[in-house]
Amino acid sequence: MDADFWRARWREGRLGWHRADVNPLLARHLPALGLAPGARIFMPLCGKSRDIHWLLGEGFCVAGCELVETAVEQLFEELGVAPTIEDRGRLKLYRAEGVDIVVGDIFDLDAETLGRVEAVYDRAALVALPPETRKRYAAHVAAATACAPQILVTYVYDQSLIGGPPFSVTDEEVRALYAGAYDVTLLESADVEGGMKGRCPAIEHALALRHC
Repeated sequence: MDADFWRARWREGRLGWHRADVNPLLARHLPALGLAPGARIFMPLCGKSRDIHWLLGEGFCVAGCELVETAVEQLFEELGVAPTIEDRGRLKLYRAEGVDIVVGDIFDLDAETLGRVEAVYDRAALVALPPETRKRYAAHVAAATACAPQILVTYVYDQSLIGGPPFSVTDEEVRALYAGAYDVTLLESADVEGGMKGRCPAIEHALALRHC
């Protein structure tokens, strides 16, 4: 992961991936996981996603991991709460009622620091990583979360026409990445309005990953 690349994007306000409202795929398909009220959901590479606001409003707890501290500071400002901040070795933990966000490299996050989670919602992590990093990432998140079920959002488009991130990740690649740990089910696919960065057609997929 190129930390300088992402810090520069936040510093310059180039946040093309950031939505102003909840991702409708999350709102429509989270019930497929059958989570109990108050379940704790992990969002890797969470930024200051509005999905966090929505999940909290639905009565869930949120755990997140984000590389760029500025993003986490902005998240808590927008939530309107003052977090406590704790150093955890190479990581830093921002905590408030119902929400815990770890600042640092996700590969430094272990199961003990993360704590128990009942599900994972990955909208912006897998698709942000280059191909050579995805296999390590998939195994790491599965281990850190004890193979908790996931809602995974991906994009599929002609990678030869435009570079990532977000990268194109096919359903076949997802199944290969998570083979042996999860069964993968396509929940929905929808055209990306305006295409990928306005330059080529793209499809957004919502997938459910359940432990084998």
